[in-house]
Amino acid sequence: MTSEGAPRLAVVVKGYPRLSETFIAQELLSLQKHGLDFAIWSLRHPTDTKRHAVHDEITAPVHYLPEYLKDGPWRVLRSWWVARRLPGYARAYAAFRSDFARDRTTNRIRRFGQALVLAAELPETTRHIYVHFLHTPGSVTRYAAMMRGLSWSASAHAKDIYTTPDWELAEKLADLDWMVTCTAANVEHLAGIAPAARDKIALLYHGLDLTRFAEPAPRPQTPSHAPVQVLSVGRAVPKKGFDTLLRALAMLPPGLAWRFTHVGGGAERDRLQALAADLGIADRITWLGARAQDEVLALYRQADIFALASRVAGDGDRDGLPNVLMEAQSQEVACVATRVSAIPELIKHGETGLLVEPDDPEALASAIEKLIRDPGLRRTLAVAGANCVRTSFDHERAIGKLAQKLMQSIE
Repeated sequence: MTSEGAPRLAVVVKGYPRLSETFIAQELLSLQKHGLDFAIWSLRHPTDTKRHAVHDEITAPVHYLPEYLKDGPWRVLRSWWVARRLPGYARAYAAFRSDFARDRTTNRIRRFGQALVLAAELPETTRHIYVHFLHTPGSVTRYAAMMRGLSWSASAHAKDIYTTPDWELAEKLADLDWMVTCTAANVEHLAGIAPAARDKIALLYHGLDLTRFAEPAPRPQTPSHAPVQVLSVGRAVPKKGFDTLLRALAMLPPGLAWRFTHVGGGAERDRLQALAADLGIADRITWLGARAQDEVLALYRQADIFALASRVAGDGDRDGLPNVLMEAQSQEVACVATRVSAIPELIKHGETGLLVEPDDPEALASAIEKLIRDPGLRRTLAVAGANCVRTSFDHERAIGKLAQKLMQSIE
């Protein structure tokens, strides 16, 4: 444990910095601007080769826990030697044993080992731990908070809620002081699991930092013969439904002029590229891989349609309220998406975008074709979507409430 003068707030994240989690970086920078002094504790080292400009503006110190216990055995052993003398160690160890009895995995053991390091190395000045994601980071935080006798809070999103067993969510909700989550659908789901904890759960949309996503300059009129630019941004993982999107694009009438650009990495990208070739549309697609935020912003401003075919994956994973939809709408891009999770909280069908059911390539193709053929509709939906984001999903509306909660927790 370090000396006086260190931050009173610890922020635990799964990996930092990560290109796919701009909402976390955006939040941290805003908390910094609100005067909060904190340190970041990351369970993983970054694997992205790029970083967003926002990461360079965050001045909080970053500490990395051992990602795998075998990589830092002496650090873990030294931390255990310190942690076992902490007043809450027995309670934390009992909680771990109870959890391990129901989840006999090496990941569960790793969570406790990382918690030992976190509890041992947090500065003595620490008063509160705030964690993003309720699954693995939430477990590490819960155990460490028990050991140190600290309060803790969480921000829950999507995968961490829907792939974590109900028993584990209920116990974490009972232990934490408060939590925020980014969709009304999440609030209702969590309150259904732990009714007694409902008052602890607050809806707090991530929103968009509109200083970074300023209103775009007026777009030049696209020549009628030019291909309509369709864009999608997201990791190539099952919950994003890119295979459905590719099948929908392949169903478009041969005479329509369009091009599709995908931005993002992900384990399924090679398979998706092979699928595009099988569908006969590979020559109309550009695969850009992961890109920094300023590059993505430029692509939004060149796009005519933004498409996202989110679905509930086989393991229950799903999107919450995808930031990329808000980003696209802020740049006056007409959006077509699926009725999954909280997407209908942002996109009202026929008003601020178009919605179809997930895993329905025919319906998605019909919606995309409608937007390709009707530039007037694209413009109407684009302007309405931008107005919605700017009036109801401004990041600054939410960050003040979060900063106030955190300030109260460290006082």
